[in-house]
Amino acid sequence: MKKAVILFNLGGPDKLENVEPFLFNLFNDPAILNLPNFLRYPLAKLIANRRAPTAKKIYEELGGSSPILKLTEQQASALELRLNKDDNSSNFKCFTVMRCWHPRAENVVKQVINYNPDEIILMPLYPQYSAATSGSSIKEWNDVCKKSNFKKKTSTICCYPTDENFIQAHKDEILKKTNNYKNFKLIFSAHGLPEKNIKKGDPYQWQVEQSVKKIVDSLNIKDLDWILSYQSRVGPLKWIGPSTEEIIVENSKLGKHIVLVPVAFVSEHSETLVELDIEYKELAKKNGCKNYSRVPALGTNENYIKAMSDLIIKKQNYNFNGEIFPPKIQCPNQFKKCPCLSYE
Repeated sequence: MKKAVILFNLGGPDKLENVEPFLFNLFNDPAILNLPNFLRYPLAKLIANRRAPTAKKIYEELGGSSPILKLTEQQASALELRLNKDDNSSNFKCFTVMRCWHPRAENVVKQVINYNPDEIILMPLYPQYSAATSGSSIKEWNDVCKKSNFKKKTSTICCYPTDENFIQAHKDEILKKTNNYKNFKLIFSAHGLPEKNIKKGDPYQWQVEQSVKKIVDSLNIKDLDWILSYQSRVGPLKWIGPSTEEIIVENSKLGKHIVLVPVAFVSEHSETLVELDIEYKELAKKNGCKNYSRVPALGTNENYIKAMSDLIIKKQNYNFNGEIFPPKIQCPNQFKKCPCLSYE
């Protein structure tokens, strides 16, 4: 039985001249700017144009392009190898789809049509669901399939914030980094969202909190000093907090050894390699921090790849006690935008 696994990620510009069109694709997404098309299009053009010079400086720090596609392809290769090892009854092939840059869904759908699988499994590389990330990618994929009149049995694994192997992967990476540290502040940092998104029912913040709680419990370190914060705040809207910057300043002044954990990013990109590693490190030093460390994104961590493999093969999520549960009941009732595991 042939199965196609679609891995979703955000993407990033492959050269400096593509920074502005990448930003336009980002802000032209209705999940990011919820406006009618005739308003969203020119506003996205304006925002992209204004932000491009600053963004180009960020990507210059990375050698002129984002590494996210190469790293996602490495994850896809590792996952494909693991899937075909773990399930001898099926033949798995992994495809990578980026939301805001190439390869886009419209091109990858053509590749999947040529592959002609018996089944498709959608797997976002966003452990915690948000309408602005997983939701947007899944919607675009389904829209392109509908437009192409491509119909196959499809299952969607939308989130896995407390999956046992996902948590173990974080535990492993944190302990490798902090094994000999004393008097350190463990700062879990996730990408922020406007507060209004959460009030509308987006489960992202709640799911991130569940991830962090499980990781901290698994570490089992007595009197562990930790906090969850949010980074990358932009624009005039009120965002969820506390902000990672504020937490870094506060603990730098206290003389803490700061250890950053990117808890919602599984691939290295500008927000880990530049924002966390360069900008926030400089901020910490300016405020008296003498020791600053960052735990790597999970990447091809063996337990993270196993987490995705198990979820894909079993096609079922787990509740927060590790018990198997039926589709669509993972998040509390106030969250209405999380599809959890759905079948079509």
